[in-house]
Amino acid sequence: MAVVSLRDISINFTGTVLLDGISMRIEPGERVCLLGRNGEGKSTLLSIIEGVTQPDAGSVDYARGTRVAMLHQEVPQSLTGTVYDIAAQGLGDVGRHLTAYHAASQALAEAPAPDQRLVDKLERAQQALEDAGGWPHHQTIETVLSHLKLDGDECFSTLSGGTKRRALLARALVTGPDLLILDEPTNHLDIDSITWLEDFLLRQNAALLFVTHDRAFLRRLATRIVELDRGRLFNWDCDYDTYLERKDAVLSAEAKQNHNFDKKLAEEEAWIRRGIKARRTRNMGRVRELRRMREERQRRRERTGQVAMAIQEAERTGKLVAEAKDITFSYDGKPLINHFSAAIMRGDKVGLIGPNGAGKTTLLKILLGEIAPQSGSVRHGVNLQVSYFDQLREQLHEDKDARFNVADGNDFVDINGHRRHVVSHLKNFLFTPDRSSVPVSVLSGGERNRLLLARLFTRPANVLVMDEPTNDLDAETLDLLEDLLMDYPGTLLLVSHDREFLNNVVTSSIGFEGNGVVAEYVGGYDDWLRQRPEPAAPTHRHDKPKPAPKPAKPAKKKLSYKEKYELEQKREELKALPARIERLEADLSAVQEKMADPEYFKRPPEEMAEDQNRLESLESELESAYETWEQLETALDGVELD
Repeated sequence: MAVVSLRDISINFTGTVLLDGISMRIEPGERVCLLGRNGEGKSTLLSIIEGVTQPDAGSVDYARGTRVAMLHQEVPQSLTGTVYDIAAQGLGDVGRHLTAYHAASQALAEAPAPDQRLVDKLERAQQALEDAGGWPHHQTIETVLSHLKLDGDECFSTLSGGTKRRALLARALVTGPDLLILDEPTNHLDIDSITWLEDFLLRQNAALLFVTHDRAFLRRLATRIVELDRGRLFNWDCDYDTYLERKDAVLSAEAKQNHNFDKKLAEEEAWIRRGIKARRTRNMGRVRELRRMREERQRRRERTGQVAMAIQEAERTGKLVAEAKDITFSYDGKPLINHFSAAIMRGDKVGLIGPNGAGKTTLLKILLGEIAPQSGSVRHGVNLQVSYFDQLREQLHEDKDARFNVADGNDFVDINGHRRHVVSHLKNFLFTPDRSSVPVSVLSGGERNRLLLARLFTRPANVLVMDEPTNDLDAETLDLLEDLLMDYPGTLLLVSHDREFLNNVVTSSIGFEGNGVVAEYVGGYDDWLRQRPEPAAPTHRHDKPKPAPKPAKPAKKKLSYKEKYELEQKREELKALPARIERLEADLSAVQEKMADPEYFKRPPEEMAEDQNRLESLESELESAYETWEQLETALDGVELD
């Protein structure tokens, strides 16, 4: 039975039909990607499926007992508490017990002296959590927060917008829903977090409905694609690359059909205007057909136009743009950049790759001369004119409209020597005259990004600095931006966590490897992966724990017969563990590979539930085996038998 079924859903906003009688089913285990241009109504459709927005017509039916969790694009303003509290909110009573336990633990840890009242409070919270069976959820929350690089004790209200979205993503992931709805889940995540999220979602049994601009994320996860286009929903039961080919063929056929229809309509309009024989009985059928064609043409909804972007080019720079020599920079004692040298030449397209907080923005500011390195030097070329795309959109005035933000209150802008009205310029970025006059604060994420691009491209520049420009852009606008940047004759410095965008645009990459190590590589993201040194793998439950440095061995102790026998038993057990762990890892890998199959969701629900139980059992056994290994090695360390 389908997890959710939509039947003839329609909704109309301010005279625009966003959804026009659409129907859809999502089966258990399916991973469905919803595509569509900005403003087509994707977020509205997700909100209807979540149950928050009511459609004007149609129905949404859920399987009995279905639990739904959703990550929204916008952050609610009413949320309070710590990050841990927010993550636990979706778990109901168990979440409240977890919050109480976490708060009591923190209070006891921070108390200057033992406090019996706090101890009693912690014991009560612990007992309530045990009675509710909440310990597995506690472990899940800790794991998710760790991988999303979140501090559970931070106050939610003090976080940046991007960090708040990561906390809300954690809340959606830990609830274990039957249907998980994610609206742009990769925004503000670094590449490590995105790949972890992909692996996490592939292991879940829940049905998944998601909207994303990250094509690598889409390719790895989606088992089916649905597209919202001009109020109608189209199903594409194929992978993303096949979808692109089929969609292009469909649009070409539609354009040809519309051209032939419009040509025939024009001929009939010319005929009726001549008035010859139009009133004769034998021609009334032709008149009725013309009326039908007029009505059909009036009902036709044209596709939203494409963004028409052009960068206003300044005079060329000298051959050298910037040269860094042995620069070093630390923050709060943490090394961000350690003895880094590089030369950026005119026409280079350089991508900066690394986790959030690694120092990418700091390096950009050093290269641009906005801050000085703590050691080393930066030399700049001549005639540099820099345009900066800010991922936080701080250049936009929230209380002003789009026209003011682009033209600073003027009515005209100059684009490559041509004077254009600001409204005409904004039309190239898909802003209607009405939308150009509303405050920035009411614009969607995609509209804000397009507005920032419209502003950026009115400034003459020969050096473009773009910090996460792909957030919230639809796939077609993203493709156009790629083409524009690839043909741009100036110099580009790009920070992005979009792996495909990096592969398609940049010619070299600066990788942040950790501990201040920064190195330059030829090519994009995939080339960086191949060339970089192997990162030190962190210890986790699927790795053999690395023993700490061993202390000096104590003097040998003469063992009794019983102690010798017990040690021999432990050694035999230790010898058998590698083979057992190898078998468990092979079984676990087989189950994970089976569950990652795009056709897996079509299997019976009973089989999927059995596989999930098997997966959890194997993970538990493997973790226990590693713990036993560590305990035995510790017990036998430094002990010798006579």
